Amino acid sequence: MSEELRVISYGGGVQSTAMVVLAARGELPHGPYSAALFSNVGDDSEHPKTLEYVRNIAIPWAAEQGFEIIELQKTMRDGSTRTLWEDLMRESRTINIPVRMDNGAPGNRNCTATFKMQVVGKWLKKHGASKDNKATVAIGISTDEITRVSNKRAQDYETPVYPLIDLNLDRSRCMTVIREAGLPVPPKSSCFFCPFHRPQMWSEMRRDEPELFEKAAQLEDTLNERRERLGKDHVYLTRFAQPLREAIPEAADMLPIFAPDTDTCDEGYCWT
Repeated sequence: MSEELRVISYGGGVQSTAMVVLAARGELPHGPYSAALFSNVGDDSEHPKTLEYVRNIAIPWAAEQGFEIIELQKTMRDGSTRTLWEDLMRESRTINIPVRMDNGAPGNRNCTATFKMQVVGKWLKKHGASKDNKATVAIGISTDEITRVSNKRAQDYETPVYPLIDLNLDRSRCMTVIREAGLPVPPKSSCFFCPFHRPQMWSEMRRDEPELFEKAAQLEDTLNERRERLGKDHVYLTRFAQPLREAIPEAADMLPIFAPDTDTCDEGYCWT
């Protein structure tokens, strides 16, 4: 039997960065961990600030501590790579992100399984994980989102563990762990066009990152042009059943919205 693998599912956000810090110190339960796995869904898909943090701050810091963050990407059978953006832009009858229907309900969310879980799973199996030699995978769910634990469906080659819950850490305390390590707190991690963004996040993007906002709006346009050719109803990136440009004003025109941070992929598996 191969040596048991113990890895962190790393999403580049607050919770999973706190796990990297604690693992590098040997303080994360269920360890020791050999690496943190970051499944990059694409440089054209991840929020640029997430990639900047992961590559310029987290990876160098971890390396200095003797801990490795490994960046992965979806690889096709012919050896080429495919990003989530490329997947969405190709001609297809399916849409692999949870776009919103007319009633505001999200559609299928295949992006998590295809561009996160399968990518990590492929790496784990390549490195010896199997039904008889399961890998321990640390998921960055904190105590303030404990209900999400039941949403994670374990594969037959892995055993998910939740060390932040074992340590009784919520998101705020995870930020403290990161700051005490001398690191800046990372931004929320997600694809910039994720339909689970809160309205306030969309409006802030429109104000602060107008080019990124417009790129998301163009994606919505492309998806609906394709659906028109297929004779299907329009879909949207918000729950308001309106095109993004019409649904979202700039943040200066809106009151702050206080809601749970459900629009992140901090734990590496897009809150699956």
